[in-house]
Parts: sequence; C-alpha cells; structure tokens
Amino acid sequence: MPPHASRALRAPLSLCLAAATALTAVPAAAQDEGETTGKRTRVFAGPQFWPETPGSKKLVLGPFVDLSRAKPGEDFAFEAPDQSFGFDLVDDKKFDFGPTASIIRKRKPEAVGGNLPKVGLTVEAGAFAQAWLTPALRVRAEARKGLGGHGGWVGDVGADYVARQGDDWLFSIGPRVSLGDSKYSRAYFGVAPADVAASGLPAYDPKGGVQSVGVTAGYMRQLTRNWGVAAFARYDRLVGDAADSPVTRAFGSRNQPAFGIALSYTFGGER
Repeated sequence: MPPHASRALRAPLSLCLAAATALTAVPAAAQDEGETTGKRTRVFAGPQFWPETPGSKKLVLGPFVDLSRAKPGEDFAFEAPDQSFGFDLVDDKKFDFGPTASIIRKRKPEAVGGNLPKVGLTVEAGAFAQAWLTPALRVRAEARKGLGGHGGWVGDVGADYVARQGDDWLFSIGPRVSLGDSKYSRAYFGVAPADVAASGLPAYDPKGGVQSVGVTAGYMRQLTRNWGVAAFARYDRLVGDAADSPVTRAFGSRNQPAFGIALSYTFGGER
C-alpha cells in the first residue's frame, strides 16, 4: 500500500491502475467472478502525504491505494502500509520472497530550494524476503536498484508487531531502517564541485549506508461487510551523511513524516 518515508509509500503506477480498474468494476462483473472463484477482493483508495523528495521538508499529496485478494475461508494477508508493491513467488505462511518495485518522482531544482541538478523519475526494481517469527511478529527486507533517476541501490529493513481479529480490525507497528549506496546519496544529498557556485552550498560527497531510522503504524477496521477504513502514519529521522548534508540543512529537514487514510471496499466470495 504505501520512501525514506516517501519511497515505499509511493504507490507504483501498476498498483494505482489496478486499484482504479477494480473500483470501476466493483458492480456485477467483478462480484460474479469473486463468487465463481470463491476469492474475495479488497480495494483501498484514499489520499496520503509524504516528503516531496528524499530529505525534503515539504509534503505532497498522492494516492494511497492497494488491491489484495483472499482465498476462501482465509483472512487477507497482512501488508504493511509502507512496503513496496510486490508479489510472492512461494505460498508459505511463514516465509515469502519475490519481486518488488517502487517509483520515485523526479526532483526538480525548484523543489529543493537551490539551483541543484534535477534527479529524474526513478523506477526501483528488486526483491523482498519476509518471515513470520511468531504469529504476531514479521520481519521484512527489500533491496532495489534504481533504473534511471538516481541509479543507485536502496534497501529497507523492518519489523512489524501485528494484532488483529481476523479481517474485522488490524493494528500494526514497527521499526524501520532505510539504506542507500553512495550513488543514491550523491543524487539527493550531494553537492558536486561544479554546482557550488550556482547552489551557494559547499561541495559535499556523501557516502552510502544507513539513510534514516523510523517507525510505522497502521490501522484497519471493517465497518460493514463491504466497507472499511484504513489509516497509517510513518516517521523517519535522517541520519549519517544524509542528515549532515548541506542540502538537508539549508533546504530540507531531518524529520520525514508521512501519513494517509483510505476507504476500503470488499467484494466477491465468502468470508
């Protein structure tokens, strides 16, 4: 569903399109398919706010969407609100892995506040692995390569404590650690010698490593058989070279909040 704080929270275009398609198809055809296959489908849609670019102090509005399905007699699988889009290659209750993807919007010079180079739209593609250590404790790690844009490697490691009563309600909370290599760090937090005069900032060559630490909390509640509501909040604190960057100190913020709320609609099959 669902940077730092902004990266994983940015819904991939494919997910947005899937959710939009599902919403427009909710009536007869989609419900008939659900009744035929026995699977239930749940669609979330609503607004969310996140930092405009990594390290930015400005929040921007975007979509908070998700699309998931559940087999007959099973609850919907838990998804943290800030994890990247992906799907399982194995159907296992305790361990899963598979491909994952995310999209980072381009950074324009005016978005930074100084005359720094643009960072183009980035498609991040990679893989995730997650394991349930107990029925209520999940750990997950992602690694993604930027295709275009920043062109670097990024990663996320997190854990979630999950309390739920089936699909009636669910609450989750857990820590997050976000990483990036030197190429990613230079794209968003570096100042090349050639850009010193135009930006008014000192040259800065950040290294890779931990970019931020934070926490994410999410809540979902089913209001009726079909309708429900979901909300999340995430807070990250930039650390290391990202926090010490003159770009962050002059134009951004070490504090990276994000939050959103959405309505859900469930249809098809039997619970």
